[in-house]
This record gives sequence, structure tokens and C-alpha cells, in this order.
Amino acid sequence: MAAAATTAGPAGPEPMPSYAQLVQRSWGSAVAAARGCVDCGWGLALRGLTEHAHLAPPELLLLALGALGWTVLRSAATTRLFRPLAKRCRLQPRDAAKMPESAWKFLFYLGTWSYSAYLLFGTDYPFFHDPPSVFYDWTPGMAVPRDIAAAYLLQGSFYGHSIYATLYMDAWRKDSVVMLVHHVVTLVLIVSSYAFRYHSVGILVLFLHDISDVQLEFTKLNVYFKSRGGSHHPLHALAADLGCLSFSLSWFWFRLYWFPLKVLYATCHCSLRSVPDIPFYFFFNALLLLLTVMNLYWFLYIVAFAAKVLTGQVRELKDVREYDASEAPSPKPSKAEKPLRNGLVKDKRF
Repeated sequence: MAAAATTAGPAGPEPMPSYAQLVQRSWGSAVAAARGCVDCGWGLALRGLTEHAHLAPPELLLLALGALGWTVLRSAATTRLFRPLAKRCRLQPRDAAKMPESAWKFLFYLGTWSYSAYLLFGTDYPFFHDPPSVFYDWTPGMAVPRDIAAAYLLQGSFYGHSIYATLYMDAWRKDSVVMLVHHVVTLVLIVSSYAFRYHSVGILVLFLHDISDVQLEFTKLNVYFKSRGGSHHPLHALAADLGCLSFSLSWFWFRLYWFPLKVLYATCHCSLRSVPDIPFYFFFNALLLLLTVMNLYWFLYIVAFAAKVLTGQVRELKDVREYDASEAPSPKPSKAEKPLRNGLVKDKRF
């Protein structure tokens, strides 16, 4: 395999393609890359790892410590902040059990999305307005800017924590297995894109995905709070309705419109123009395509819920991924929920 050579991009931003242009150009580039790979196989993969992957053991250790830190911080926040807040606001028992998870995720994704937005719009990085520029001047082992490295550490360690949290801390839902796959794929993408110095496109991916999580958890929190204290609170109900609408629109716009037309177009087509022998081209694009498939999968939940609302089958906002009481698999309660559930049992004795 020849040494990767980087070429500079055009003078101005390249226009965003249509879906048809994305498929046509990406397919053509992928087929050409496959035909031009004369020594593809495990040998090439091992050489690519040796020559282009740059990830030091201390960085992996820092990632692991960060994941542990997020887990400890979440447990402390649940015990000392979220659970007392749910009790003080007199949330319904079912809502009080789920509120800490949504509050935790809302605060994290709000912070990380705001930071990604700052990197893309408050600095000189042109990645959002000119996605192909993520590969301009790419070189193996290039230095990662500190502001982007900080974002990678926060996100990578959090998704390491999220794998554990999905299994042992979060409520078990109909899509929890898919969620586990998502967290593993995301963690692999974060770690490998950092090692291969594809961090520029990584920031764009994180920005386009985190906004939906912010709106989802914001909506769920308002659903929980609209019935607090045994009475209806119209302000929270309105915020929940608006949040649900905003979440549905942003999911399509950010994850199913901008993500493929900006990120996939850059990685599948433009990357080979800038770096003809770009390392692990098929590996990274396969993971990004898998991420797209999961985005489509979850969009079906959104469409299904919208259909139930329009046909009058559902009058109240709820997470359609959650099990009903009659069909729940009765998972073992998480450590964070055990004290709360025990307290509810004690209250019923009086």
C-alpha cells in the first residue's frame, strides 16, 4: 500500500449533494476503491494499524478512568440530587423512578452538544459548512487540537460508561439491545477515529447526533413533571408537546438529512479525493452506515408514535420504547433505583 498522500481542497465550500448524488458518487468511489485494492486482507489491515494508528496506553487508561468517573458521578448525582428533587416535587412513583436517568442524560448531552456547537461555529473550524474539509491536509499521526481532544475524552469515556449503564443502571426498554450495539459502535468509532486522526469528522458526527438526545430527555423530563404533586401543570405539558415536535423534526433533519449528506458524503466520496489511499476506508464507512441504519430504526419508533397520536390511539405523550406494566420483562432493578423502590414499598405498609 502506498503512503497516504493528502491533497488540498477547492477554494470554496463544496455544495451539499442530493440523496441521489450521495448514493451515485459514494457507490462509484467505493467500487473504485475495492477494485484498486490489490493487496487487501489481514496483512494490509495489520500494516495499516502499525503505520497509521496512534493511541498511547496512557490515553486508553485516561479513557477508562473517565468512564469510571462518570459512573461514580452519576450514582452520586442520583442519590444526592435527582432522587431528592423527585421526592421534593412529589413526582408520581413511576416517573420518580425514571427521572434521574433523563436528568443525567439531559445535562450531559446539553453540555457536550453546546461544546460541539462552539467548536463548529465559534472557532475557525470549517467542518460544518464545508464537510469535505475534514480530510484536507490530513496526515498520519497529526496532532489533535486540544479543544477537540477534550471533546473526544468526554464523549469516549461517557460511552464507555453508557455500556455499563444500559446493562445495570438504565430502565430496560424494547430497544435496549440496539442501544447497546449503538454504544459499542459509537465507542469504537470515537477511539478508532482518534487513533487514525479522523477527529475532524468525529466532531461533526457528535454535533449532529447529540442535539436529538437533548430534546428527547428534555421532553421526557417535562412529561414526568407535568403531573407532579397529583395535579396537572399545563406549562410542563406544553413544553413536553413542543419538545416532542422539535425532537421529531430534528431527528430527521440532523440524523437523516444532514448526517448522510454531510458526513457520509465526505467519508465515502470526498475522503478518497483528498487521501487516495486513506487507511481503513471500508471499516469506518461500514460503522457509519450501521449508525445510519440504527437512526432509521429509531425513526420508525417516532413515526409509529406519530401515527398513534393522529389515529387517536394515544392521548398522552409517552416513550413507546418502554414496556407496559402487563408486558414488562421484570428486569432486576438497578442499584440507583433500589432505595427508591424500597421506600415506596415501605410507604405502602402504612
